[in-house]
Amino acid sequence: MMSDAPFHEKNTSTADFGYRDVPRAEKANMVRAVFDSVAPKYDVMNDVMSLGLHRVWKRVFLNAIGPRPHETLLDLASGTGDIGLGAKKMGMGRVICTDINPSMLALGRDRGLNMGLAAGVDFMVVDAEKIPLPDRSVEKISMAFGLRNCTDKDAVLREARRVLRPGGRFFCLEFSRVEVMALEKIYDLWSFKVLPRLGERIAKDSESYQYLAESIRMFPDQEKLAGMMREAGLEKVGYRSLSGGIVAIHSGWRL
Repeated sequence: MMSDAPFHEKNTSTADFGYRDVPRAEKANMVRAVFDSVAPKYDVMNDVMSLGLHRVWKRVFLNAIGPRPHETLLDLASGTGDIGLGAKKMGMGRVICTDINPSMLALGRDRGLNMGLAAGVDFMVVDAEKIPLPDRSVEKISMAFGLRNCTDKDAVLREARRVLRPGGRFFCLEFSRVEVMALEKIYDLWSFKVLPRLGERIAKDSESYQYLAESIRMFPDQEKLAGMMREAGLEKVGYRSLSGGIVAIHSGWRL
């Protein structure tokens, strides 16, 4: 049964890296190394990992964001740019694609150029825990499949609220807790037995995909993440589970 209690990260010198505890100061570099390794095959593996469902989830996410020509979207953990570039294509006025990993961001920049979406899209290497933007400077913030890789998730949520304008909204698409019991065993088998083997075969890297599977299981469930968002000062927080709870879209307002 899900708990309604807010999730709190351990206030220690360590952080979770999948199922391992690692020195807190080292996690960001370890995550960066994972995505350096998987970057060349990242989009292919996303299709394989999700059986193509990630495209549906992201389309639903973009529709929830509701791009508008007078707004600025800050896309955190932008990766190869699916959300940021997708929002621009749907009519968002300005998009700032950010990621802690330059390799991923470079792929996103190249994709944007190939799509003819260079105008109005900026790319910045940014740690989501320390966003280098002024207070109250953007209307919307998105973060898809990135929050679970951050060392201090509470800091990310506080920073998101800080840079939102009053009336602005934060959107998070992330793996969550399966709510359909019949899916649990199949999902675990796929995550821990099949994905690392596919990672080895396609990306020549089974360890990174083992970490990614573990990081999903360590991430707060739907209610706990909603509690964290409220504690960060976001209001009217809500969520929608997709695909039986495999992923969820959370949103909250700065009022």
